[in-house]
Amino acid sequence: MLSDKRILLVIGGGISAFKSLDLIRRLRERGASVTPVLTRAAEQFVTPLSVAALSGSKLYRDLFDLTDEAEMGHIQLSRSADLIVVAPATADLMAKMSHGRADDLASTLLLATDTPVLLAPAMNVRMWDHPATQRNIATLRGDGIRFVGPNAGDMACGEHGPGRMAEPMEILAAIEAGFAKGPLAGRHVLVTSGPTHEPIDPVRYIANRSSGAQGTAIAAALRDLGARVTFVTGPASVPPPSGVDVVRVETAAQMLGAVEAALPADAAVFAAAVADWRVVNAATSKMKKDGSGKAPALEFAQNPDILAQVSGLSQGRPALVVGFAAETDDVIANATAKRLRKGCDWIVANDVSPATGIMGGAENAVTVITGEGAESWARMGKSAVAQRLAAKIAAALA
Repeated sequence: MLSDKRILLVIGGGISAFKSLDLIRRLRERGASVTPVLTRAAEQFVTPLSVAALSGSKLYRDLFDLTDEAEMGHIQLSRSADLIVVAPATADLMAKMSHGRADDLASTLLLATDTPVLLAPAMNVRMWDHPATQRNIATLRGDGIRFVGPNAGDMACGEHGPGRMAEPMEILAAIEAGFAKGPLAGRHVLVTSGPTHEPIDPVRYIANRSSGAQGTAIAAALRDLGARVTFVTGPASVPPPSGVDVVRVETAAQMLGAVEAALPADAAVFAAAVADWRVVNAATSKMKKDGSGKAPALEFAQNPDILAQVSGLSQGRPALVVGFAAETDDVIANATAKRLRKGCDWIVANDVSPATGIMGGAENAVTVITGEGAESWARMGKSAVAQRLAAKIAAALA
């Protein structure tokens, strides 16, 4: 798939820059050519000699290099590749991209290019969670920049959380997905998945039994048909697929914000099991028993209806909006009424009664309800359901 593909690899300054060496090797094994660009900060973590030796290509470092500018100016360099990969993409590099700064070779290339860009972020967890970084990420996603990672885990600084750069094989999968040809090539599809967690106090929350397995399978199936997939997931037990842009959230309000930031999209599939209610008087400290035997009084408010809000957009509405209806009684009737009430194009209905084993299980039995009627599918694995639904979506967008 990567034979004769030209990859411009920008290596940012972070401890995870060492992973870029393995990424170069993996790309060349698959037939891609790699032209490396090394930032000054990156040279503190990997040597120019090792990068140049592994890539088998000229290494670019300086914006004002007379020889480089004479042989291949930075504007031409930025546009001669099939894909630009930034790994690691530091908070500083993403901030420069978001604000259109161009004060070194890497940022100038990224501002001057009309080539697709894939970022593999890597930074301290607090830097990743900082509102400024999240604003920059939202801007970049809106500009059509793709992301892979970051992953959650232990940091070199000793902290734990999201911010670890995706592994080379994950980045490779995202690169291959970007070059995939299929009926959804060039299309952007938004998928939500998993449960939401609505806090009661810092250690307790309201949730549901969703594992995120069906939403994950749908995202993977759409990716395999060539779509660029933005995957907004609650705290699911099933890990997200590789080769998609993953946005992790906790609450329904956060999921709505992530969905709005991901638009526009050609299609949106709302497979997440979003909590209908949130606790208004959630405690800021852990609730404790006071000896009275009385349970704390919780006040509830309705969460935003993400499916209805997107379905009702007058501008920027996806051409196809697909909702899910997890029901325990009168499945078809309730799901049909839900489709009309929400204003979506399709509803995928399933029976999640405990006896079915579907909620959190490996199989599903769904009925796809459209304006033309209801189409019931036999019980099958969730991957098979996803592949059939992705093919139906591709046909609808053709």
